[in-house]
Amino acid sequence: MSTRKNAAYNIAYRVFSLLLPIITAPYLARTVGQEGTGLYAYAWSVSAVFVLLGMLGLENYGVRAVARVKDDQQQLDRTFSEIYQMQWLTAGAALVLYVGYVCFIAGAEKQIAAWLTLMSVSCLVNLDWLLMGLDQFKPIALRNTFVKLMAMAGVFLLVRGPGDLWKYGLIWGGSTVVGCLSCWSSVRGRVCFHRVPWRDALKHLPPCAVLFLSVIAVQVYRTMDKIMVGAISGMAQNGLYENAEKIVYCLSGFISAVGTVMLPKVAAMQARGETEAVRKHIALSMELIMCMTSAMAFGLAAVAREFAPLFFGEDFAESGTLMIPLGFTLIFIGFANVVRTQWVLPQGRDKIFVRSVTAGAVVNLIVNSVMIPRMGAMGAVVGTLMAEFTVPFAQWVMLRRELPYKRFLGMVGTYAVIGLAMVGAVRLLGRALPGAGWLHLAAEVCAGAAVYGAGCLLYWKLAGRKDMLRALRLHRKSA
Repeated sequence: MSTRKNAAYNIAYRVFSLLLPIITAPYLARTVGQEGTGLYAYAWSVSAVFVLLGMLGLENYGVRAVARVKDDQQQLDRTFSEIYQMQWLTAGAALVLYVGYVCFIAGAEKQIAAWLTLMSVSCLVNLDWLLMGLDQFKPIALRNTFVKLMAMAGVFLLVRGPGDLWKYGLIWGGSTVVGCLSCWSSVRGRVCFHRVPWRDALKHLPPCAVLFLSVIAVQVYRTMDKIMVGAISGMAQNGLYENAEKIVYCLSGFISAVGTVMLPKVAAMQARGETEAVRKHIALSMELIMCMTSAMAFGLAAVAREFAPLFFGEDFAESGTLMIPLGFTLIFIGFANVVRTQWVLPQGRDKIFVRSVTAGAVVNLIVNSVMIPRMGAMGAVVGTLMAEFTVPFAQWVMLRRELPYKRFLGMVGTYAVIGLAMVGAVRLLGRALPGAGWLHLAAEVCAGAAVYGAGCLLYWKLAGRKDMLRALRLHRKSA
């Protein structure tokens, strides 16, 4: 399957997966309130840590390992067997640890946490890394989309009040297991599993562990925020932060989807020694990502305060204030993602990745510890901003002689200026238009998109950026 089709399927699925909680979020916010939203976010964040333990960085390591041997059936079968046997060991250990947490540690969230055990169970049967390494994004997208649609219907039918939060955990945990199992038919006949000596399976543990350190570091400032806000500032503040973060995380799904699709392709280019082609590819990818993330960040800043109470209800108006600074993490995430997926990981330089995200995690924990007790949810926003900035900064320290960072920073500045023009136009329009509500918001969004799009086209034309204009034309033809 072509890279373009893989990108389309992967982006569509990832965005859909992120959109489903967004679709149910307004209903859940109005049904269970700030406290209920915060309680579920707390329980889910804890379960997510154990899911990470179970998968142990396989989404990065497994994809790369399979991509390198996919044209050699014998090597493919062996690599799959070794990695999957190791996966059962790590996933089983994580499941046991999580059950221990539910039985002996969990507090008010115990009932919800018990049903979220299914998330850890899913790690035993998750073969997404294999399918992605084989460039088989279509079955992941289609089968899981259907399963998650059924889950969404279940939420609206069964969750009626705060006492039904355990049903919410059951629905999403169960759908994750079913989604993983549904993809097994796509690998039947493509690979063959056979038991291997444990020494062969465990040889994958050290490189996986290296990548796992980076994954768990990212998780520190993706989920520990909600654990710390809930424990320190209460579940109501956690509910406000959860809904603000949910919108931003949904937008970041576009970024991670592009990076995941490009990893196998760039890894193959690196294996063929096409270093200069990779550099050109990175430059174009960085510009596209900076254009996209700046539009998201500044667009969110322009409409967040109006959007939050309309979408989540008046009780969550403060979530809009949290979204404004949190949205600018998208630029840092996009910057770091391009460098990580298109330069660092394809070369197998995992330690650079680990060091950068570990630095971000340390900064996050320090800032959170200081700011959350003083500022509540806004303290977590400050911690996340500092953490996401630290990651690309650390990458720059280590890679400044290899990549054209001055050019990259110029891209950031250019699209930031266009983004500021968009914010100004939206704010002026918002004051000029009478009334409020969804139509008012839609008019602002359309105006903002028009201003940003016109600004980008003007810049590309004046700067002679034929590559960007060509990419736009190709996109139009494929749409």
